[in-house]
Amino acid sequence: MVKSYIALPRESGLKPRLLVPLALLSLAFLFKYHSFTASPSNAQQSDRFSPGTRPTLIKNAKIWTGLHNGTEVISGDILLDKGLIKGVGHFGTASYGSDLDVIDAKGRWVTPGIVDIHAHLGDDSSPELNGASDTNSVKGTIVPWMRSLDGLNTHDDSYALSISGGVTTSLVLPGSADAIGGQAFVIKLRKTAERSPSSMLLEPPYQINASEPLDPSLPPRWRHMKRKPKYESSFKIWLVLTGRYLGAVYSATRMDTIWAFREAYNTAAQIMKKQDEYCSKAEAGEFKGLGDFPEDLQWESLVDVLRGKVKVNVHCYEAVDLDGLVRLSNEFKFSIAAFHHAHETYLVPDLLKKAYGKPPAVALFATNARYKREAYRGSEFAPRILAEHGLTVLMKSDHPVLDSRHLLFEAQQAHFYGLPENLALAAITSNSAEAMGLGHRIGYVRKDWDADLVMWDSHPLALSSTPVQVFIDGIAQLEAPHVYEKPSSFQESPKVPNFDKEVQLTLDHDGLPPLRPVKGGEVVVFTNVSNVFVRNSASVQSVYSNSGFGGVAVARNGRLVCTGERSECFTDEVLGSVEPVVVDLKGGSIEPGLTSYGSPLGLENINQEPSTNDGFALEPLSQRVPNILSGTITRAIDGLLFNTRDALYAYRAGVTAGITAPTHYGFSLGLGTAFSTGASHKLETGAVIQEVTALHTSIGFDDTPSVSTQIATLRKLLMGPSEGLAGNWFTKVAEGLLPLVVETHSADVIATLLTLKAEVEAAKSTRIKLTISGANEAHLLAEYLGKADVGVLLFPRPFPYTWDRRRIAPGPPLSSSAVQQLLAHNVTVGLMNAEIWQARNLPFDVAWASLDVNGSMSKEEAIALGSVNVEKLLGATIEAKDADLVARQSTGGNSLFESKVVGILSPRRGVVDLF
Repeated sequence: MVKSYIALPRESGLKPRLLVPLALLSLAFLFKYHSFTASPSNAQQSDRFSPGTRPTLIKNAKIWTGLHNGTEVISGDILLDKGLIKGVGHFGTASYGSDLDVIDAKGRWVTPGIVDIHAHLGDDSSPELNGASDTNSVKGTIVPWMRSLDGLNTHDDSYALSISGGVTTSLVLPGSADAIGGQAFVIKLRKTAERSPSSMLLEPPYQINASEPLDPSLPPRWRHMKRKPKYESSFKIWLVLTGRYLGAVYSATRMDTIWAFREAYNTAAQIMKKQDEYCSKAEAGEFKGLGDFPEDLQWESLVDVLRGKVKVNVHCYEAVDLDGLVRLSNEFKFSIAAFHHAHETYLVPDLLKKAYGKPPAVALFATNARYKREAYRGSEFAPRILAEHGLTVLMKSDHPVLDSRHLLFEAQQAHFYGLPENLALAAITSNSAEAMGLGHRIGYVRKDWDADLVMWDSHPLALSSTPVQVFIDGIAQLEAPHVYEKPSSFQESPKVPNFDKEVQLTLDHDGLPPLRPVKGGEVVVFTNVSNVFVRNSASVQSVYSNSGFGGVAVARNGRLVCTGERSECFTDEVLGSVEPVVVDLKGGSIEPGLTSYGSPLGLENINQEPSTNDGFALEPLSQRVPNILSGTITRAIDGLLFNTRDALYAYRAGVTAGITAPTHYGFSLGLGTAFSTGASHKLETGAVIQEVTALHTSIGFDDTPSVSTQIATLRKLLMGPSEGLAGNWFTKVAEGLLPLVVETHSADVIATLLTLKAEVEAAKSTRIKLTISGANEAHLLAEYLGKADVGVLLFPRPFPYTWDRRRIAPGPPLSSSAVQQLLAHNVTVGLMNAEIWQARNLPFDVAWASLDVNGSMSKEEAIALGSVNVEKLLGATIEAKDADLVARQSTGGNSLFESKVVGILSPRRGVVDLF
């Protein structure tokens, strides 16, 4: 096996009898003394250079280099050639002549390409098809010999999408079904001429082609490995989420998995000991009876972990698991590169510093939390808190859990909640590169580093910042990018709010801070108000504007009673004899509260904990429905859960209402309801906004009966005759008295629904209120939807998860957005979300959607995307006089990323809630 590790030159001049001892001595050197001190590249050409790539000069750029802890910003040029950055500064063009492509950045920001430290690109590929997912092995608890490379699908639709978000490099990890899931590999996302998975690899480990060099001055070719201390089968989770729990394929307790870890590492340690003894004998010249080199193909990667040749990435959440892995690292003396997900790391920063070697980095989501018990204490302030303790913070996608195309959004949110600007950008570029062991060539804009760059249309941390061009290995990736000019203010760093008080409360309450607001009293006066927007019967309108920020708004028992100048509203006639509570908005605004839809908000506490949720409605086409339920229909109002943490987070963000339908899969039928996200319980005044809003169902492609069977069932129910309570509700739909909301994505199904609508209307001489939700492919039928007066509820950032939703309008820089295409045909559009944790981000979604339409949308129209349009499409009637308003305090800018909710005016509940 010596020849697997040592490659001697053919013309070495050495006599054959000296080769074996020399090989053994070299082997000893390799295993015991190999240096891992990285040095910058000084090559004249990248090992990934594609012949024929023209050199490029980017002129007049504002360059965030990633150097000096992410604080260095310079104005100048960047020269790219041979797949490398040849220089950063100011350059002439004479030496290249006509061979040089010159791009004028016009002062735009340029950063290194985004580096995603945690993704399943290619292994968990899109669209999801049988045979297209190779994320997990189901062969056992400990499988370090498995390799994500062996399942890498080069036809994943995500590559181009992720590149369009500025992602140039990803660490592709195995999934979470195993305690040690196997080996991970770093890829660059661009297409290669070879078109193979291997050609996408960045610095592939020497072990995969038996080519490890003897030169210790070379940077290491790091290996990567994934492990997870709490061993749960992802199949179990999937079955729970789909309502078809059939039991776990594998499951184990923490005690089981920590023992499995220790047993596996002990096995590796014993092999390493035998290898070291073998090498010591070889060094001493004791060749007699030495035999074959002791190794085991299954365990060689774990032996390399103990030798310090592997970046260990740990999928880990709670303090108990973090502690277990820290102890394990010290017991077997291996370093941990990063803890991933790591929702409780901010509560135990000193524990992380006790890990063997240097403290691990921490790879986080920004706001994705509470989806299972281990994630329940996740905090939006974790990045800030960890950074304040001197720990390295990384942001990651876990693609396709989050679409890695929008990894930048994770950094933007982290910055919004307090992570400094330099560290927020480093968290997706330089620090991620360093955590991968690749900081010697990616993650920086620096001479001789890889030519992976992104030119942005605005400051990278400004909401909706979009690549104008992306370079990978010096090759431009976007053809004719679809981008818009942003206002000049978007080139500046966002002025984010101060959350010091919230951070301290989070720490004081062990990650579960009190979220209920403080009651503001009978009269509350808001000063320094710049704008006031309110609802009328069907839209949003501006009723006050003061560019000098001197306006006043007065609320009595939650109802706005005066808006205007101080002389008009701050009077005894308006205030009465009550001492008011005064809140300074510092140039902020008062706007209508937003309405969440799409997720089971209000029906769910912790997604993967069935005991905390309402559960799944029965699906009548694939499940046996008990006779006692024949003809009935499920109502969401009966299962409402108030005071959930996600509802309160949404409320604190200005999402004051939720509309939800019974949680279901397949062709289930249910009645939606509207509720206040800030209410304590169902019997509280104003807690239930509307008991029944619309009739909900879905048409989909899965293992339920065929789509044509589902359509046939819907036709029968709409045509009648009515049978039971369900039939009565469908009669209301057929008569145009109640909206029908159909969740579907396929343009073909949407076309069939439009035909069915016309068929029923002709037979009944009525006009049906039909709404399509989800609707990834609705833009393909925008003209027909407009003519049929059918509205659409969209996910703000579509993704081709499955075949029936693959034909998306991705939006800039690849296309115009679906919102823009639908609005062009007078389709009523609202925004929705998929998971309960996303409800709090609806204000960001609304602002982002409005920015993606080239400035053609007013502030009033933007607010409507997340409020009156949603309610109209879902059959919720909220009187303007009873509608909630949100008070936003400005931090000096004029965007949602530069304001903070400080109060909710709720006339329905008769209160002003203050935060």
